[in-house]
Amino acid sequence: MIDKMPLFNLSNVSKPAELNYDVAVIGAGPGGLSAAIYAGRAGLKTIVFEKSTEGGQILLTDMIEDYPGFTSISGNALADNFLSHAKAFGANFANEEIVEVDLESNPKKLKTDLGNEYLAKVVVIATGSNPKKLGVKGENEFMNKGVSYCAVCDGSFFKNKKVIVVGGGDSAVEEGLYMTKIASEVTLIHRRDKLRAQKIAQDRAFKSKMKFIWNTVVTEIGGTKNVEYVMLKNVQTGEITKHETDGVFIYVGLIPNVEIFKKYIKTDENGFVLADEHMETNVKGVYVVGDIRKTPLRQIVTAAADGAIAVIDMTKYFD
Repeated sequence: MIDKMPLFNLSNVSKPAELNYDVAVIGAGPGGLSAAIYAGRAGLKTIVFEKSTEGGQILLTDMIEDYPGFTSISGNALADNFLSHAKAFGANFANEEIVEVDLESNPKKLKTDLGNEYLAKVVVIATGSNPKKLGVKGENEFMNKGVSYCAVCDGSFFKNKKVIVVGGGDSAVEEGLYMTKIASEVTLIHRRDKLRAQKIAQDRAFKSKMKFIWNTVVTEIGGTKNVEYVMLKNVQTGEITKHETDGVFIYVGLIPNVEIFKKYIKTDENGFVLADEHMETNVKGVYVVGDIRKTPLRQIVTAAADGAIAVIDMTKYFD
């Protein structure tokens, strides 16, 4: 019998040297890091909170070709550039998760998973989003046993194997192309009869070894210890077929990480945060940038622009 690990005692956690800031950025993706860069240049004392690794979703991208100034750059390299830039202008970083907020107080209060309570005059929410699940039988059961939401993270496990990619947007096509370098067979399943991805990505996909099954959805993921097959349904004819595969990569949308802010800020019907043209929410002094915001386009360049716009506007609180 394995002894239980002792509970972590928050009372033993040492307090950070500084708990009061002008600007607190929650999330270190492109939007959050851009805000940190601009806040630092404006001479504002800034802290960035990131519960995992600085860089956000771009760390899951193999190669980036649509960020100005770089014909081609890896996600890791671009994330490192963002991080170094923010640190160069004096941004502080805390690998702590914000678990509770009071956005109506002045200054705003932010409590972390380590029991520390930070104060900030202005808050930038840049918590991004998580991949949406299909919600079909077998999806949870085979998580990390053939079901994945990140080809860059898990692709190496499927060398010379058959995989399917579910979705029709940029992420699905780009990650599918990445898998063509690793897997023996890549089949993209899309519920419509044409892709939604950018044309350049579509052109590459059609020229690659990737196969396509149109007007079809996955209704079940099955197997024994690992994924062995998916059940497919043609949305036009209703026909059900069985498709053998070793892996399922799912890219069908995003769910915003907004839970702890819901009490204070307004969102749309899908949970994405509403903001004005300056990125300010309905709460004064609280801004939102990046994928968590209601926006017609979610790209690295738009997230970075969000961060810049937010900080330029927030300087009115410090003038």
